Amino acid sequence: MSRPALSDEWVAAAVRDAVAAPSMHNAQPWRFRYLRRTRAFEVWADFERTMPHSDPDTRGVHLGCGAALLNLRTGIAHAGWHPETRLLPDLSDKALLASVRLVGRTHRASGLSVLYPAIRQRHSSRHPFEERQIPEAVRESLRAAARAEGVTLTFPDSWHLREVLELVQEAEARNITDPGSDQDLARWTRTDAPSVSTADDGVPHYAFGPRKRGGRAPMRDFAGPRQVAGRDAADFEQNPQLALISTDHDRPEDWLRAGQAMERVLLLATREGLASSFVTQPLEWTDLRWPLRDPMTGTGYTQVLLRLGYGPNGPGAPRRPVSEVLDIEA
Repeated sequence: MSRPALSDEWVAAAVRDAVAAPSMHNAQPWRFRYLRRTRAFEVWADFERTMPHSDPDTRGVHLGCGAALLNLRTGIAHAGWHPETRLLPDLSDKALLASVRLVGRTHRASGLSVLYPAIRQRHSSRHPFEERQIPEAVRESLRAAARAEGVTLTFPDSWHLREVLELVQEAEARNITDPGSDQDLARWTRTDAPSVSTADDGVPHYAFGPRKRGGRAPMRDFAGPRQVAGRDAADFEQNPQLALISTDHDRPEDWLRAGQAMERVLLLATREGLASSFVTQPLEWTDLRWPLRDPMTGTGYTQVLLRLGYGPNGPGAPRRPVSEVLDIEA
């Protein structure tokens, strides 16, 4: 007996959930293909949306696509299907990052499906967080979410946290005088008024958050030297709570796993009432990325640095229309 075909509307809705994922500077470096015959999605990298200076090896592209893949899997699980996933299914084509085939109907809620409501609720928050500690039970749940994707999450503390913050400061100091960093920011940030700018990618000015006046939280100023009308300044937290996502190796497959773990952690954090933002500055410099690793083991490769805490959720950033990123084939 032939299986009923999934409607194009359902396929488009699944991809709409996928592209709610975060990506570096909201570049949205992904494309999707749905194959009706095999009932499978393919996730492709859009290498035209890379950042030559900040992401020369396309690690960030893979992280963003991995996050979108996790959202896709979550939506499929929420619809009652099992998402059979393969990473890098065709090693001869570096742009084809993953395939997800829908197999087996189930009426049982999975660990992924319960995260589905958080897909639309999660937004990066570049606002001050409260000086309130994340409970250990919540931290352990976040660690478990990362482990479910084969990745390690740690919370740096004491001297390790101080070292991480110093590495962020060093990266920020380099970026100020580095023309390549400025070019990447100029391409992917929007300072125009909403009535003027109709861009459906990049970081819009309303998502920059206030300018940092004080505090130790590592915040990137997406405005750089540019003035943004009406933008306030604020004091950020003195005791930021950071999380490192690390892998045993540093290959494209590991980057994709880290991207999935990152989004799984962020969805769970959102469900637990936490706000979040990214700290990418030291990850953009090869010599600064290595010292971020867990000092207890001295091994592993840091892929993501997150800031977590209790505070206001940020505004939603724009997304490209599904019609621009999805192809449906027989």
